[in-house]
Amino acid sequence: MHFADGAVPEDYLVYVRRKYFWIMGGLLLLFIMFIYSISVGAVEIPLYKVIQTLSGQEATTKWDENVSSIIWNIRLPQALAAIVAGAGLSVAGVVMQSILRNPLGSPFTLGISNAGAFGAAFSVIVLGTGKMQSTVANAVIINNPYLTTIVAFVFCLLATWVILLISRIRGSSPEVMVLAGVALSSLFTAGTMFLQYFADDTQLAAVVFWTFGDVGRVKNWLELGIMTGVVLFAVIFFIANRWNYNAIDAGDETARSLGVNVERVRTVGMVFAALVSAVIVSFLGVIGFVGLICPHMVRRIIGDDQRYLIPGSTLLGAILLLVSDTAARLIVAPYVLPVSVLTAFMGAPTFIYLLLRGYKR
Repeated sequence: MHFADGAVPEDYLVYVRRKYFWIMGGLLLLFIMFIYSISVGAVEIPLYKVIQTLSGQEATTKWDENVSSIIWNIRLPQALAAIVAGAGLSVAGVVMQSILRNPLGSPFTLGISNAGAFGAAFSVIVLGTGKMQSTVANAVIINNPYLTTIVAFVFCLLATWVILLISRIRGSSPEVMVLAGVALSSLFTAGTMFLQYFADDTQLAAVVFWTFGDVGRVKNWLELGIMTGVVLFAVIFFIANRWNYNAIDAGDETARSLGVNVERVRTVGMVFAALVSAVIVSFLGVIGFVGLICPHMVRRIIGDDQRYLIPGSTLLGAILLLVSDTAARLIVAPYVLPVSVLTAFMGAPTFIYLLLRGYKR
């Protein structure tokens, strides 16, 4: 959108500035919520103390040492996990909706999350990775979380592979991919129920414990680093392909006329989106609806242009899951609700609304 002399129309500049305004406002809100999230919980920490600790100020009293330990070992990893997981699930959702040209596309609705839940159930029940503790506070734990994570990850990728294989056989159409995902979702849910039927009380409790998606499940910086690396790489890849996704939004024939290899872009995009989803689900459990509702919320604010929709959805996903996790720690304090409970309460009505309303660009 340029004039012959190279000048940019004022209307377009206003259009772009509005997008950047919302994105910069989101960054500011994310920073504020990040500090606030670390400060609240069973132990209240003043905001100034959070900032001092994160800036590297040394502890001078016993209380300062305790606060520093809480922040660095518990609150900070949990807040960062919420940001990374929310960003990853949301960007995976927006890319799936774009390349499938379906407003209901997301890791949760396409069955990838349910595949991870089945993998975890298989690990706990068949491979015996769940056990009972003697204490009331930790009655059930996963005694081999890495094996459970790996098995869940494998089944997430298996579900993705099956969806892509079916789409290859029938042609890489969005409808085929979505219907294959719905069928796989039902299949893996039935498989999880079948395993639970033969499980003892301890194994059943362990499976339920795992399926409650919770960002507090990240236990060390290595797990957080793996999640962050995968999500960051995927976001960069998606942003680099933003023009391809814009072209596909206009229709497959239009995209092909612009030189876009639609089948390849769709397949590779699905693989990357599924990889992000698989890593997050395998580490944190099933966190539904973030990848579904965030892209639609961002579309209402800044439109369909993938140049702004992808970073905007990434940002809003991080904010939404961080806010949900903070609320989950406060609603029934001192008990902590799994964050997936709140996201389900928010996401299910939105999902029904989209089904009833339909979708118009």
